[in-house]
Amino acid sequence: MDIGYVEALGIRPPRTDRSIAVDAMQALDGTGVAGDRHADPLSPRQVLLASAAIYTDLTLPAHALAENLLLDLDTSSLSSGTVLEIGDAVRLRLMFQCEACGYLDAYKAGVAARIGRRRGVLARVLAGGVIHPGDRIRDLGRQLPAWSDDWRERVAQVLCALPDGMVLTYAQLARLAGVQSTYCRAFPRLVKSLGHAGTAVSSQAAAGLQTWDGSGLFDDKAGAA
Repeated sequence: MDIGYVEALGIRPPRTDRSIAVDAMQALDGTGVAGDRHADPLSPRQVLLASAAIYTDLTLPAHALAENLLLDLDTSSLSSGTVLEIGDAVRLRLMFQCEACGYLDAYKAGVAARIGRRRGVLARVLAGGVIHPGDRIRDLGRQLPAWSDDWRERVAQVLCALPDGMVLTYAQLARLAGVQSTYCRAFPRLVKSLGHAGTAVSSQAAAGLQTWDGSGLFDDKAGAA
């Protein structure tokens, strides 16, 4: 079912904080967007999709949300596990709604509090290809397991997938759960409260232990929901 189209595209190059507009982008299978700082095969936040309407509603400057795809639809209504087809080739797996960051208030006071679930939705690339403005978007339905919008529940999801006899570093746990590295300071207490004490440790404590890199966590085979 067609649900909308792509209005504009943007990329955040490595080691930069600003997005730049592009006329086309290359989506890479299982990795993200070519040339974008968030391209990472072991991340659930490879691509950010945002609604064009939020820019009008909150009078934000272009690229304030640092989205890769600006869409003419309400991204807050999209469900995790859904697969979107962009154009004729690209397929994206929707992961979870992006949390509003305080830096948004640099553009306009109070934006972070007002934006709520309309910050955008994060996705992984199932099938790559070139994306252009004007490409239509088709909802292929929910085909894969859902991931929680709550970062704590995502941490629990990652820990439950940890292979027996292995550990995760806090940094890798943050990467796999799709949270900022600053959250690592909350991990010791959270991991213990979740009943996984000793499974996630600091980099120093991981020395000599068998650590998991997250291989197999994102089983992006459609139909696994």
